[in-house]
Amino acid sequence: MKLLSRAGVALACLTLAGSAMAQPAPSTNPETVQAGIYQVEPMHTRILFSVLHMGFTHYFGDFTGASGKLTLDPKNLGAASVQVSFPTASVSTTNGTLDGELKSGAWLDAGADPAISFVSTQVTRTGTNTARIDGNLTLHGVTHPVTLNATFNAAGSNALSHKYTIGFDATGHLNRSDFGVKKYVPLISDNVDIVISAAFEKTE
Repeated sequence: MKLLSRAGVALACLTLAGSAMAQPAPSTNPETVQAGIYQVEPMHTRILFSVLHMGFTHYFGDFTGASGKLTLDPKNLGAASVQVSFPTASVSTTNGTLDGELKSGAWLDAGADPAISFVSTQVTRTGTNTARIDGNLTLHGVTHPVTLNATFNAAGSNALSHKYTIGFDATGHLNRSDFGVKKYVPLISDNVDIVISAAFEKTE
């Protein structure tokens, strides 16, 4: 029975692998992207941040559980828009004690401000597969403009979910004191670097 069970698992794995290999490779040409409305695919979307800790090391953390919407037409990129939010309490640094501190009122105050959000105000093409996204970030109950520099990765049918998916990476910076998060500045840098890897699935 164990042998049959293992054989069944192996067959299932081979079937899935074969199905994935039969899918056409995602396109890296942004001109082939399907116009429409997309929603964030949260399982493969991450928002990372880093700060300089006492001048010695860069300390990293991330947020998960993102949700949001992207409206995109590659022939009219200037009309594109993106809205993304994620739970403040999802912050993780792999240090449980620090995570608790970051969720407290002295830092991000997840109880009073349960979500962090970004809403674009303008999208400008900067290269063949790059764009500047200007928008407003709401963090710690305060809203300020932030600019993201986005790079298109690929688009196509996801080999496992079979949903049409588009992926981007983006980078940006902010001064946390602008949002009222001033604890330990400048021992822990005011500047926060942001790295986003986002997947969106087509809904319309």
